[in-house]
Amino acid sequence: MSKKKQESGSLGDQLNADVLSKLKSKKTELKQQADEREEQEKQRRTEERKRREANKSFEELLEESELDWKSFKK
Repeated sequence: MSKKKQESGSLGDQLNADVLSKLKSKKTELKQQADEREEQEKQRRTEERKRREANKSFEELLEESELDWKSFKK
């Protein structure tokens, strides 16, 4: 059994150089697509946050304010 494993070598040794290069190019292509999807999702979240911020009522803005309005009543 171990003799057969030694004869077969690694997967990289068995693969044709052309097939190996195709696999590597596909890997980089998939990585690039994943990065693009991530960037698009980030932009979508940013635009959605800006849209929500623009549509807030005065009450919502006042509640989110960090100012202490009681200190101005003196």
